[in-house]
Amino acid sequence: MEKRKLGSTGFTVAPLALGGNVFGWTADEAMSFKLLDAFVGAGFNLIDTADSYSRWASGHQGGESETVIGRWIARRGHHDDVIVATKVGSDMGEGHKVLRRDYILRAVEESLKRLHVDCIDLYQSHWDDEKTPISSSAKAR
Repeated sequence: MEKRKLGSTGFTVAPLALGGNVFGWTADEAMSFKLLDAFVGAGFNLIDTADSYSRWASGHQGGESETVIGRWIARRGHHDDVIVATKVGSDMGEGHKVLRRDYILRAVEESLKRLHVDCIDLYQSHWDDEKTPISSSAKAR
């Protein structure tokens, strides 16, 4: 499978990403694992999710997709052959889209735990937060 450079990240990715918004929602864990295994088995390597997947479903709070992907990673014992991309910024119960620095720091820790990884390969904002300038979202500690 031909892979392409992903911007300035140093990652190379296949030309198709697997969107994980169905994991833990319309695809249960067993089906999600089958889909993930087949995707990687076919030579693809970019898995996209978000902390908010699948908050919109009745009885869900968000994080379901990351949790399923994390269990899949834990079962495999590694994720060095895949790039895991997740997103922050969707409404997770605060009534609006949020990209405040303190919120991002809290959200990334929760995503790391759900994904069973020490480092998120690609962390993105899902939406703009009109109340928070992007420059104040990313200031170093």
